[in-house]
Amino acid sequence: MAILKVARLGHPVLRMKAEPLPVEKIRSADVQRLIDDMVETMHEYDGAGLAGNQVHELVQVAVIEVEANPRYPDAPVIPLTIVINPMVTPLSEEIEDGWEGCLSVPDMRGMVPRYTAVRLDCYDREANRVSLLAKDFFARVIQHETDHLNGIVYIDRMRDLRTLSHIAEWNKHWLGVREQND
Repeated sequence: MAILKVARLGHPVLRMKAEPLPVEKIRSADVQRLIDDMVETMHEYDGAGLAGNQVHELVQVAVIEVEANPRYPDAPVIPLTIVINPMVTPLSEEIEDGWEGCLSVPDMRGMVPRYTAVRLDCYDREANRVSLLAKDFFARVIQHETDHLNGIVYIDRMRDLRTLSHIAEWNKHWLGVREQND
C-alpha cells in the first residue's frame, strides 16, 4: 500500500467530473490497490473520506470511515465504506448547515448546507450493489465525497464565505457554533 498525493484547491483535477468505473473492473488488482491506497491515505491525513479526484484518479471511487478521528473528535463512528459509482438521493427537503473541512483545502473549515438524510446507491469493492440510508454526519460525508466526484468542492456550496476560516482561527472563534444568522 502507499500514501497517495492529495490534490489541493486550485489543481484542475478537483474541478473535473470523475468517470464511472465499469463494474467488471471493480475487482481488478489495479482498482483494489487504488482502494487500499486511498484508505491508507485517508487514515494518514485523518480524513473522514477521500474521493478519486483528490488523489488524481478520475474514477468514481470514494472511501469513507470515521473512528476516533482527531479532526472530528465528536463525530459518530462510520464503518469503512467503499463507494463506487454513487447515486445520492435526498430523503427529505430538510437541510442543515454544518462545518466541513477537506484534505484538499488543508487547515480550513467552512459552514456548508447539506441534506440531513440521503439514500446512497453504489457498488462496494466486491462489485456488489449497495443501498443504504444515511443521516446527519454520515449523510454529510457522503454528499461531500460525491460532490468531489462531480468536480465540486465544499466551498462552492457555502452560502456565506465569511465562515471560511483557517483551522487555528476556527478553534478560537467558531468551535461549537452550529448555525449562522443571515
